[in-house]
Amino acid sequence: MKIVAVAACTVGIAHTYIAQKAIEDECARRGIECKCETQGGMGIENEIDDDDLEQADFALLAIAIGIEGEERFEALQDAGKCLTIDPSEVIAHPVEIIDRLIAM
Repeated sequence: MKIVAVAACTVGIAHTYIAQKAIEDECARRGIECKCETQGGMGIENEIDDDDLEQADFALLAIAIGIEGEERFEALQDAGKCLTIDPSEVIAHPVEIIDRLIAM
Protein backbone atom coordinates (compact mmCIF):
# COMPACT_ATOMS: atom_id res chain seq x y z
CA MET A 1 0.00 0.00 0.00
CA LYS A 2 1.21 3.51 -0.78
CA ILE A 3 -0.06 6.83 0.54
CA VAL A 4 0.85 10.19 -0.93
CA ALA A 5 0.29 13.22 1.26
CA VAL A 6 0.65 16.98 1.26
CA ALA A 7 1.10 19.02 4.41
CA ALA A 8 0.57 22.79 4.35
CA CYS A 9 -0.45 25.20 7.09
CA THR A 10 -1.37 28.86 6.95
CA VAL A 11 2.04 30.14 8.06
CA GLY A 12 4.03 27.36 6.38
CA ILE A 13 6.35 26.71 9.24
CA ALA A 14 5.65 24.56 12.29
CA HIS A 15 2.39 22.73 11.62
CA THR A 16 3.39 21.85 8.04
CA TYR A 17 6.43 19.93 9.20
CA ILE A 18 4.86 18.51 12.36
CA ALA A 19 2.01 17.11 10.23
CA GLN A 20 4.52 15.64 7.79
CA LYS A 21 6.31 13.88 10.63
CA ALA A 22 3.06 12.56 12.13
CA ILE A 23 1.99 11.13 8.75
CA GLU A 24 5.37 9.59 7.99
CA ASP A 25 5.79 8.15 11.49
CA GLU A 26 2.34 6.51 11.52
CA CYS A 27 2.82 5.07 8.04
CA ALA A 28 6.26 3.72 9.00
CA ARG A 29 4.79 2.15 12.15
CA ARG A 30 2.29 0.29 9.97
CA GLY A 31 4.71 -0.61 7.18
CA ILE A 32 2.87 1.60 4.68
CA GLU A 33 4.92 3.25 1.96
CA CYS A 34 4.44 7.00 2.15
CA LYS A 35 5.63 10.11 0.37
CA CYS A 36 4.73 13.40 1.99
CA GLU A 37 5.18 16.66 0.13
CA THR A 38 5.38 19.87 2.11
CA GLN A 39 4.34 23.27 0.90
CA GLY A 40 5.69 25.61 3.51
CA GLY A 41 7.95 28.53 4.18
CA MET A 42 10.74 26.86 2.23
CA GLY A 43 8.56 26.28 -0.84
CA ILE A 44 7.63 22.83 -2.15
CA GLU A 45 9.79 20.04 -0.80
CA ASN A 46 9.68 16.30 -1.54
CA GLU A 47 7.35 16.98 -4.47
CA ILE A 48 4.94 14.23 -5.47
CA ASP A 49 5.40 13.37 -9.13
CA ASP A 50 3.30 11.49 -11.68
CA ASP A 51 4.92 8.14 -10.83
CA ASP A 52 4.09 8.60 -7.15
CA LEU A 53 0.47 9.36 -8.02
CA GLU A 54 0.16 6.35 -10.34
CA GLN A 55 1.41 4.05 -7.56
CA ALA A 56 -0.67 5.62 -4.80
CA ASP A 57 -3.61 3.83 -3.25
CA PHE A 58 -4.69 6.86 -1.20
CA ALA A 59 -4.00 10.58 -0.85
CA LEU A 60 -4.06 12.57 2.37
CA LEU A 61 -4.21 16.34 2.07
CA ALA A 62 -3.40 17.80 5.49
CA ILE A 63 -3.87 21.38 4.39
CA ALA A 64 -5.15 24.61 5.90
CA ILE A 65 -4.61 26.64 2.72
CA GLY A 66 -4.94 26.20 -1.01
CA ILE A 67 -1.96 24.31 -2.41
CA GLU A 68 -0.13 24.35 -5.70
CA GLY A 69 -1.01 21.42 -7.93
CA GLU A 70 -4.13 20.31 -6.07
CA GLU A 71 -5.58 19.11 -9.40
CA ARG A 72 -2.98 16.29 -9.35
CA PHE A 73 -5.18 14.50 -6.83
CA GLU A 74 -8.43 14.62 -8.83
CA ALA A 75 -8.30 10.96 -9.90
CA LEU A 76 -7.92 9.79 -6.30
CA GLN A 77 -10.61 12.25 -5.19
CA ASP A 78 -12.99 10.97 -7.88
CA ALA A 79 -12.29 7.39 -6.76
CA GLY A 80 -13.10 8.28 -3.14
CA LYS A 81 -9.51 7.64 -2.10
CA CYS A 82 -8.55 11.14 -0.95
CA LEU A 83 -9.07 12.68 2.48
CA THR A 84 -8.68 16.41 3.07
CA ILE A 85 -8.23 17.52 6.67
CA ASP A 86 -6.64 20.31 8.68
CA PRO A 87 -3.00 19.62 9.61
CA SER A 88 -3.87 19.91 13.31
CA GLU A 89 -6.13 16.84 13.00
CA VAL A 90 -3.33 14.54 11.83
CA ILE A 91 -0.94 16.02 14.41
CA ALA A 92 -3.38 15.27 17.24
CA HIS A 93 -4.79 11.97 15.94
CA PRO A 94 -2.51 10.30 13.38
CA VAL A 95 -3.77 6.77 14.11
CA GLU A 96 -7.41 7.72 13.62
CA ILE A 97 -6.71 9.76 10.48
CA ILE A 98 -4.75 6.96 8.77
CA ASP A 99 -7.47 4.50 9.83
CA ARG A 100 -10.10 6.79 8.28
CA LEU A 101 -8.09 7.14 5.08
CA ILE A 102 -7.50 3.45 4.47
CA ALA A 103 -11.13 2.62 5.27
CA MET A 104 -12.26 4.70 2.28
